[in-house]
Amino acid sequence: MPKIKTIYQCQTCGYVSPKWLGRCPDCGEWNGFIEERKGAVTRQPSRDIHQGKSKPRPLSSITSGYEKRASTGSKELDRVLGGGVVSGSVILIGGDPGIGKSTLLLQTLFGLSKVCGPVLYISGEESPEQIKLRSERLSIDSEDIILISETSLESIMHHANKVVPKALVIDSIQTVYTEEVVSAPGSVSQVRDCASKLMLFAKRSGIPVFIVGHVTKEGAIAGPRVLEHIVDTVLYFEGDRGHAYRILRTVKNRFGSTNEIGVFEMSDAGLKEVENPSRIFLYERHVNVSGSTVVASIEGTRPLMVEIQSLVSQSTFGMPRRTAMGVDFNRVNLLVAVLEKRVGLHLGGMDIFVNIVGGLRISEPAIDLGIITAITSSLRDISVSPYVFMFGEVGLSGEVRAVTQAEARLKEGASIGFKQVLLPSGNAGKIKSNYGLEIMGVQTVEECLEIIFH
Repeated sequence: MPKIKTIYQCQTCGYVSPKWLGRCPDCGEWNGFIEERKGAVTRQPSRDIHQGKSKPRPLSSITSGYEKRASTGSKELDRVLGGGVVSGSVILIGGDPGIGKSTLLLQTLFGLSKVCGPVLYISGEESPEQIKLRSERLSIDSEDIILISETSLESIMHHANKVVPKALVIDSIQTVYTEEVVSAPGSVSQVRDCASKLMLFAKRSGIPVFIVGHVTKEGAIAGPRVLEHIVDTVLYFEGDRGHAYRILRTVKNRFGSTNEIGVFEMSDAGLKEVENPSRIFLYERHVNVSGSTVVASIEGTRPLMVEIQSLVSQSTFGMPRRTAMGVDFNRVNLLVAVLEKRVGLHLGGMDIFVNIVGGLRISEPAIDLGIITAITSSLRDISVSPYVFMFGEVGLSGEVRAVTQAEARLKEGASIGFKQVLLPSGNAGKIKSNYGLEIMGVQTVEECLEIIFH
């Protein structure tokens, strides 16, 4: 009998210790160590280790073929995936509880079943009757969607080899376990081994596998970081329960561009695509109100017009408050320092709040000019013209730096109905078409604020 050894493993990073520790010395997480048992099994080398099917080949002799893609029936999801689902790919989807991951996958399987054939939905958290209730609400009824409530990986592989589906969904990876690992489902060892075997199954069979992953309280996908390295695509389903809109964001994609987003609207009939999100996010915008401005952002390959709101008021506390929603908090502090040093605004005793309308989170520096304009507008209580939008990166010396894809931003702004645009002078000199907009190039923050608040 193999000797059973007890270890303690961090459920955040996978660090192994022979005894329990309060804090992980690797990642710094508190109370993350869980007791696990492992069998000391020594593996014998395979006799046919030198008789594999793969042979070394020079790079010049390998022909690259276009990856076959299947449409999911959703243009937004196809955009995020890079044009469709690639055969044999492994796609990991994470998001907060109740955000709509299972709804999205059920609608995706329905679209794939129409094009490809039978698909298999493995649920470790819900019974087939519960999934049936959701499908009735979504008006989904198909004989090609096969449901199984199972958590054993060996049983899942047996059913998958028997059915031979065109797509496989695992909901979720934290509920699946393999009998080869002596630990509880959801542990680091179980998640890592189950994901590795599902990846091998997808590559050998050519069947795309969708994996649902739970997220931690910080918003990252739970389990070892190796889980995101194994899969081909990592998608995060974002959104606020107070808003009807959901953002599907790509953070890793071996078959397409990263940082691509898809916009959906949650309704009683499921997730609906939002074809023109710029109009949706600006629909309820109030004009002639101080502290509001519109910026042109790029998310992946898509230009997006978003509203930035700011509120600046005299602080009643000893230390002024700084709050940023949807933008980097440290970036806002940096821009406030630029306004104080380079422009001469007195913001040291002011509470400053910055918000991206619609629950979006934008990290690109091209929105710097909009943040500075919104803060100045609220401080001076002067509204920005509703017909102007802007974009540009701001440096520490107060200069406005050029950004990429300027013409795509101009085209999107002109289609919404804007008349003027403030942009870096470095971009203004290279514009081939103004799309009917009045182009105003600026070199410094002072020049930008002088044009807007003259």
